[in-house]
Amino acid sequence: MTLIRTPRRAARVAILAPDGAVFLFRYDNSEVGVHWAMPGGGLEDGEQPREAAVREAREETGWTDITPGPVLCTWEHDFTRAGVPVRQHEHIYLAYAPRRPLAGGLAAAHAEDGIQHGRWWSPAELAATGDALWPPQLPALLAEVAAHGPQDPPPDLGFVPNTP
Repeated sequence: MTLIRTPRRAARVAILAPDGAVFLFRYDNSEVGVHWAMPGGGLEDGEQPREAAVREAREETGWTDITPGPVLCTWEHDFTRAGVPVRQHEHIYLAYAPRRPLAGGLAAAHAEDGIQHGRWWSPAELAATGDALWPPQLPALLAEVAAHGPQDPPPDLGFVPNTP
């Protein structure tokens, strides 16, 4: 039996510090388990991906100065959100900001989204982790940006199945 998945559009932001560290949230999802992903989420009606990336970064970090730049990549993946199986198509944007803690008052929003906590990851930590990353190619994508800048056109990773 094939599980029917609802299409969902989303946008995320790879927020990079001057030293190359990236900010990620740790999520725990009932279907796919614990994984790390960038700030972001689903598009609202009539919203474009870049607009959603700005809104989601502000809502999830409290930082009001995040300006998404070029697209890092696009990809699709499956998971269950609020009891609904979805196939999510994401645009991931690059942005730059200093290392800093999250702004206050985010606990309720994080609990609702399944966010356990967030932290900055150095390029070496990201490359060495055995933890699940969304997308799994994130260390290589960010290494390419550090070495050569964003790709034009940005890579489309296509559908990436979840791995245990």
